[in-house]
Amino acid sequence: MNGVLIVDKPSGLTSHDVVNRVRRILKQKTVGHLGTLDPLATGVLPLVLGNMTRLAQFYLASEKSYEGVIRFGFATDTYDAEGAPVGEPQQPSLTLEQVRNLAGNFLGKIEQTPPPYSAKKIQGVPAYKLARKQKEVLLRPVQVEIKQFEILRLDGTGAHFVARVASGTYMRSVAHEIGAWAGCGAHLESLRRTAVAEFELGDAHTLEELAQAAQSGEVENTLVHPRKLLPSLPSVTATDEIASKIRHGRPVNLPELSRAREVKVFYGQRDLIAISTRVAGTLFHPRIVLV
Repeated sequence: MNGVLIVDKPSGLTSHDVVNRVRRILKQKTVGHLGTLDPLATGVLPLVLGNMTRLAQFYLASEKSYEGVIRFGFATDTYDAEGAPVGEPQQPSLTLEQVRNLAGNFLGKIEQTPPPYSAKKIQGVPAYKLARKQKEVLLRPVQVEIKQFEILRLDGTGAHFVARVASGTYMRSVAHEIGAWAGCGAHLESLRRTAVAEFELGDAHTLEELAQAAQSGEVENTLVHPRKLLPSLPSVTATDEIASKIRHGRPVNLPELSRAREVKVFYGQRDLIAISTRVAGTLFHPRIVLV
């Protein structure tokens, strides 16, 4: 089976746990994901099945959207609610306006230090493995971009927010750092991913829904329609002759897309057979072949 499936990840599972469950449900070995979600987090987790795993390279820099709650009063060693408290808890007296002003410091391109409990590698070893062994974790700040960070309301010590960020941004680090700015500590209490690239919660299915679809032979109905994939790329429907050439990795002429750099090539309405790159003029060479 080839396709893209959006899972509404439940809390308590790693992204790899979800991949393994989907492999068992669909009885398919080739399953990958497009962007890790922390175990605490829920929401949009795009999975690629079969030959569609070759599309992963196009989603490495995907924008992501979130909603969640930052809890002020104490920090944790993991920067989220699953970690151990760090320092003495405090009773902050922050106003909504103060928190919104603090949030404004994080907009745009900023330097951010990843959490010590993260998959970032130090000399080839994931940081979280060192942190679990109580070893020193020294991660360098990296540039990230926060395009939206809006505090919706303040519920006691909990700040409810929505955010839209570039790839590589850790909302756990945002929570930790805004707590430091506030002088009272903070951690990420909950996080739900509402979008990754073109995929939204409306496209997502729970693992239970997927299992039911598998039992009734309706898995195809849970997959994202191929025409929705990579909307920034123009598409063309291939003739039998062009499709045959592409399947064999041969370049083809696509005069109707002479100004495009890359195109999606379909055979019929649903079969995405290749992503092709313009070589010169109207000549396109298959960058990846999906059939």
